[in-house]
Amino acid sequence: MSDLTLTKTRLFQGVWEGVLTREGSGNYQPEIEVTHLQTALSGVEVKEKPEQDGWIIRVPIPAELIADGVQTFLIHDKKTGDTLNSFALLSGDALSYDIRAEMTLLREELDMLKRAFRRHCLETM
Repeated sequence: MSDLTLTKTRLFQGVWEGVLTREGSGNYQPEIEVTHLQTALSGVEVKEKPEQDGWIIRVPIPAELIADGVQTFLIHDKKTGDTLNSFALLSGDALSYDIRAEMTLLREELDMLKRAFRRHCLETM
């Protein structure tokens, strides 16, 4: 298990950001790799944060990787191969069908509850 912990702070203007911390002492310089479909992304920034014993990780998301469906990005420690974190982008028609199906199910359940409540009110009078 890795002694590194990567915590997401935000996704803003197409850049995923997080804070990397390490348990333990000694001089350490992380080597971070971000992959999408097993292809490494370029432009990943690792900036030291000496006042908090950690690093800021910035991952710019290339516009050409934004597409319909689910796009998953994995953040690895290159030295150990451990996956530190991941994030996914969901978009397009595939997502809208899921939301429509969920809304239909919720409406049906609400209608069932309304009928049961009305029946209960009539029976208790």
